[in-house]
Amino acid sequence: MSLMRLGLMVGYWGSAQAAPMSGQLAMVQEAERAGYAVAWVAEAYGSDAPTVLGWLGAQTSRIDLGSGIMQIPARTPAMTGMTAATLDTLTDGRFRLGLGVSGPQVSEGWHGVRFGDPLGRTREYVEIVQQALRRERLAYDGRHFTLPLPDGPGKALHLTLRPVREQIPIYLAAIGPKNLELAGEIADGWLPVFYIPERAADFVASIQVGRERAGRDTDLADFDIAPNVPVSLGSDLSRAFDRVRPYAALYVGGMGSTRQNFYNQLAVRAGFGAEAARVQELYLDRRPREAAAALPEEFLDQTALVGDRARIAERVHRYAEAGVTTLGVTPYGDSLEERLATIRTMAEVLEAEGLAG
Repeated sequence: MSLMRLGLMVGYWGSAQAAPMSGQLAMVQEAERAGYAVAWVAEAYGSDAPTVLGWLGAQTSRIDLGSGIMQIPARTPAMTGMTAATLDTLTDGRFRLGLGVSGPQVSEGWHGVRFGDPLGRTREYVEIVQQALRRERLAYDGRHFTLPLPDGPGKALHLTLRPVREQIPIYLAAIGPKNLELAGEIADGWLPVFYIPERAADFVASIQVGRERAGRDTDLADFDIAPNVPVSLGSDLSRAFDRVRPYAALYVGGMGSTRQNFYNQLAVRAGFGAEAARVQELYLDRRPREAAAALPEEFLDQTALVGDRARIAERVHRYAEAGVTTLGVTPYGDSLEERLATIRTMAEVLEAEGLAG
């Protein structure tokens, strides 16, 4: 069993599902006071992560700040290198770079970037970002990226800004086995969603394949497994489950088409094939409340921490036993005060259970 640090998943800044902006800042500052290691900021097709991270960096001093995630199709790899170096400088070495390809609907519909070969694109992208952060002259000849462009006036340039750290940690959002192998091979950590501790052996095995391929240690001592885990604290178990239903239904049912929804496929692989199909059918038929109600409590219980303090304290051991090193807390509650209380309670629980790293 490993010790765990705590992370705060801020989510999409200013979205209707999240706390107001002032409340999200209050949650990050509360997490910093409670000793959390990192706060993660997401982006989809609303607020962007780097702007929010820069703003948070000016109002915090100790907690690390990470992109969870920055979308690969949204920026050139050189731009991501510039952004990472800038944020690392502004936060005095507290930035973590989380990357992901998003999905075909967002990549092609919002950014106008073809989604084909996500593994190959991610590999090249990360290699160029790392090259930029090492302040090498960018010269790259790949299938997806070529720098400088041939037969033109471009020249190989290097980053003029010097980051605080020689190596900024890079995390990948990965779901399938091949994506996990890639994360083990080229990244410093993994940002999973709908993480099921009981299936951790399969996840870890895929990561280890990638580590071995890259000649890296397979004990994962320097690899951060940092899942996003909804936490709904309350003595009314049914009500606590209901708080996380809309989030789960959005991803299982609404993130993509019937042919391409990676979160739905994850639920299928977890043994909830019929239920996942029904949730997707209802969500795509614009019946999100019914889709949320169709989610089985068993799936929610496997992918979230739900219940009173004693129940959560008992179940949090599953994550430590599964090798999680940073437990990412997404606090749910009916008010900002309840979310702040959840942030404090999780720090107290890990300490009391002897799991705080």
